[in-house]
Amino acid sequence: MEFTDRKLSNEHKEQLRSASESADPLSVSPLQISPLKLSPKSPKSPRSPGDRQSKHVTERGSPLKNRRNSHSPRDGRPKKGGCGGKGTWGGLMDTDDHVHAIDPNDPNYTSSEDTERTSTKDMIATFEDYKKKAIILVEEYFQNDDITSTANELRELGMSCYDFYFVKKLVSMAMDRHDKEKEMAAVLLSALYAEVIKPQQVYKGFSKLLESADDFIVDIPDAVDILALFIARAVVDDILPPAFLAKANSSLPEDSKGIEVIKRAEKSYLSAPLHAEIIERRWGGSKNKTVEDVKDKINNLLIEYVVSGEKKEAFRCIKDLNMRFFHHEIVKRAIIMAMEKQQAENRLLDLLKKATEEGLINSSQLSKGINRIIDNIDDLSLDIPNARVTLQSIISKAASEGWLCISSLKSLSKEIEKQAIDEKLVKEFKLKAQSMIKEYFLSGEIVEVSRFLESENSSCLAELNAIFVKKLITLAMDRKNREKEMASVLLSSVCFPADDVVNGFVMLIDSAEDTALDIPIVVEDLAMFLARAEVDEVLTPQHMEEIGSQFFEPNSIGNKVVLMAKSLLKGRLSGERILRCWGGGGSSSNGWAIEDVKDKIRKLLEEFESGGDAKEAYRCIKELGMPFFHHEVVKKSLVIIIEKKNERLWGFLKECFSMGLITMYQMTKGFARVAESLDDLALDVPDAEKQFKDYVERAKVEGWLDSTVSFNRLGHSMENGFC
Repeated sequence: MEFTDRKLSNEHKEQLRSASESADPLSVSPLQISPLKLSPKSPKSPRSPGDRQSKHVTERGSPLKNRRNSHSPRDGRPKKGGCGGKGTWGGLMDTDDHVHAIDPNDPNYTSSEDTERTSTKDMIATFEDYKKKAIILVEEYFQNDDITSTANELRELGMSCYDFYFVKKLVSMAMDRHDKEKEMAAVLLSALYAEVIKPQQVYKGFSKLLESADDFIVDIPDAVDILALFIARAVVDDILPPAFLAKANSSLPEDSKGIEVIKRAEKSYLSAPLHAEIIERRWGGSKNKTVEDVKDKINNLLIEYVVSGEKKEAFRCIKDLNMRFFHHEIVKRAIIMAMEKQQAENRLLDLLKKATEEGLINSSQLSKGINRIIDNIDDLSLDIPNARVTLQSIISKAASEGWLCISSLKSLSKEIEKQAIDEKLVKEFKLKAQSMIKEYFLSGEIVEVSRFLESENSSCLAELNAIFVKKLITLAMDRKNREKEMASVLLSSVCFPADDVVNGFVMLIDSAEDTALDIPIVVEDLAMFLARAEVDEVLTPQHMEEIGSQFFEPNSIGNKVVLMAKSLLKGRLSGERILRCWGGGGSSSNGWAIEDVKDKIRKLLEEFESGGDAKEAYRCIKELGMPFFHHEVVKKSLVIIIEKKNERLWGFLKECFSMGLITMYQMTKGFARVAESLDDLALDVPDAEKQFKDYVERAKVEGWLDSTVSFNRLGHSMENGFC
């Protein structure tokens, strides 16, 4: 078929012209489409009369006009995939911008297409630019430790919508570094929170970290534990709400590492007694801060503020404390000072108001501080006339100004507080708890008891927890040693808040006179249960003092119980003797002797030392179910290290501490026991004492021991009196 001017529309002519201009001159077939001016390389061909009438015509009568093969040495076929070569349309899914450029002359063109594409490109470029700058910022911060400079540079970036990436990058880079950088990262996040980085961005950053947990594990073997500790630290520092864990848990795949991180954060860190202090000190932070030191600083800054009225200076001092989880103490002391000095009331309340509005003191810390005053209002009334009325006036004023939510506070009325729990509910709980405890004594199923407590006390009411503690020990005291041992094991397993356990013991001692009618040795049994609770780390020595302060009369049963418990704990090797008092050695299986446990620990350490698997060793320690006896692991490991100079076991202890498997308390106790046996060790290892001192210093650097602790030749810690 021939193409002539008569058969071509203008549109077709234009298409043919465009094709001829874009075609490769070396790959044009003999069926040529020639322009008016002949190419010098093309041979002149005879033209028909009709050719002069058109710009683009074919050669009539050419013997080559139906031939499709090219005379060019180059292959004119499209490249593999069907989308190569000049003058072709490209691949079906080709979306490169240079191939499909937007043409303003296109009838379907709209101006929003250009704007939208430009906007998307700009956003991608901006985010990529932010990523590079964020990495540089983190690196510089780890080098200079300058929070103020980092905050200013982050502000200058002016891209707060991407700050979640800074959070993610800061934590992920710190995870692969030393404890110093981890602590620096946690401190920086706490300092930037709300003022520089919005709470939503912090929340999103940690969500991204959980989503990437599976990737972290490839390069960082203990990524699960480190990330769990970062999340726990964020909760303790009040930059993440506790609800974050539950929400993240529901949004992640069940088999992801992120779920493991959440479980580790909840069970290993946030559920532990005194978890805030433990988490705060894990990477070496606040080592030299004692609670008394912080209280003194808070008291001083409030006194200075009352005199000077300088809010900025007061805020700076509060920030320098770097203990957001302890801000309730500021609230408590400020309000008590306002109650004592009415002329300073307005100034102190204004400080709390501004600190709350600016996010320096959050609402939970504010409520906690006031609730602590309400709990001690009777004692305060002895020193401050009309303390209850004055406090009620302060609360009403704060609520009317909008910076305090009354619904988050306890009631100031004793009568109302007593009726907070329905009597019917308490009665039903007591009956069910008694039945559950009796069933536990038969089966030994701790998991079933935990499920019962979760279902019956879903709100975690402190009163019900205390009732359960009282009922458990009362029933155990009227039974044999096996049940007493099982009761102590259960008490250390259910992880009640320490205050609830304290209240349970107070209730037990209050009713001890009635109990003595059926159990004549009630004082001895209660003292042993109380001492065992401290050995099991359910209670601390401070809690023992708290219980004793409520029974100060010399001849009272409570005073006798506390004194006997203290005397039991002061004896040589008291921990081991108390653990064996009912024949259980820490197990609900009656008769598991301490010697058996020591033998198990010795064997697992020897197996690990000879090239065994670390994970298997961790599993064996956990299966012992005796966290209160982990000082034996520390002692035996140190003895082997000193005897054989085995650094592998030192690394093992380091990992156990970082996982939370061995606490600082157990570390200190283990080192103290080694100090006690140095004379025996020196018979086989002459330089045992020198080595031990070196390892003590190394342990302090690692953060296992408090920097102020020291051991004498009897093995006693000079600071804490461990034996």
